[in-house]
Amino acid sequence: MRDLRILFMGTPDFAVETLKTIIENKYNVVGVITAPDKPAGRGRKLRASAVKEYAVSKNLKILQPTNLKDEKFIEELASLKANLNIVVAFRMLPKVVWNMPKYGTFNLHASLLPDYRGAAPINWAIINGEKKSGITTFFIDEKIDTGNVIFQKEVIIDNEDTAGILHDKLMIDGAKLVLETIKAIENDSVSVKPQPKENTFKTAYKLNRENTKINWKEDINIIHNLIKGLSPYPSAWCNLYNKGVLETIKIYNAHPILEVHNYETGKIIIEDSIIKVAVQNGYILVDKLQLPGKKAMDSKALLNGYDFYRDAKMS
Repeated sequence: MRDLRILFMGTPDFAVETLKTIIENKYNVVGVITAPDKPAGRGRKLRASAVKEYAVSKNLKILQPTNLKDEKFIEELASLKANLNIVVAFRMLPKVVWNMPKYGTFNLHASLLPDYRGAAPINWAIINGEKKSGITTFFIDEKIDTGNVIFQKEVIIDNEDTAGILHDKLMIDGAKLVLETIKAIENDSVSVKPQPKENTFKTAYKLNRENTKINWKEDINIIHNLIKGLSPYPSAWCNLYNKGVLETIKIYNAHPILEVHNYETGKIIIEDSIIKVAVQNGYILVDKLQLPGKKAMDSKALLNGYDFYRDAKMS
C-alpha cells in the first residue's frame, strides 16, 4: 500500500465537501492551494474562500498563489513533497504543477465526461433539459477536462431540480467518488479509460450576460429550464417594462403552466397574488424575483408593495 502525501486544490463550497471527506478519512493532506482572498460585500472587505475557511479550521498549510508559474511558489510546492494532487473546482494548472507528484494529479469534474467539459457543467445540464448528469474523476493532462477517466457515477436529474439542487447532489456524490479514487491509487489498482477524441460532445460554456438572458419568445420548457439552470447563481435575467420604466430584473424560481391564450408574448398578468408571464403554449408563473436595488423575494411578498400597470411586460 502506498503512503500518500496529498496536496488539495480547490476554492468554493463544492470543494469543501471533498476536502472534509479526505480529512475525516485520516489521509495526510500536506497542503491546500486555494484562491487569494477577494473583496466582497458593501465594505469590500477581504473574504477568504470556503476552502480556506475549512483549511484554517483544521490547521492545514495553505498556499494562495496569484501566479501558478511563479518560481517561489513552485519551490514551496516542491518542498511539501506531495505525491498526489487532487483538484476540485479550481483553475487550469500549468504542467509544472500537475506533473510534479509521483502518482499524478486527478480532478473531480461535475459531469459525465466527455460531455460538458468546461466552466459550468451543472448549469448547462439543467439548461439543456438533461435527465441525468454525474461526476467524473480523471488524470489531468495538457488540455481542459480531456484526461484519462478513472471513475464515473451517474446522478439522476429530477424534473424540478435547479442548478443549486444538482450542485448539492454532485457535491456529496463527488466527495465519495474522490475517496474511492484515492483508495484505488493508494492500492495501486487504478485502471484508466481514455476519453474519445471526437468533438461531438456537449460543452459547458462559460456563463455570461448574453446566454443567461431570458428570451420570452422561446418554447415554454426552454425558458423554464433556463431559469432552473441558473438558480440560484448567477440567475436568469430579463428586462421589465412597467410604469413607463425599463429595468433589469432577475428571476430565481418559476414554473410553467400549459394553457391556450391570446396574450402577447411577455405580457404580465396578475391573478390571485400570482405573477404570470405569457409565452408560447402557456404561462411562466414567477415564484421568486429580484428588482433593481432590492432583495430577492417571492411574488406574493413583492405584490404587497409593488404594482404592475396594465402595460407591464417582460422582454
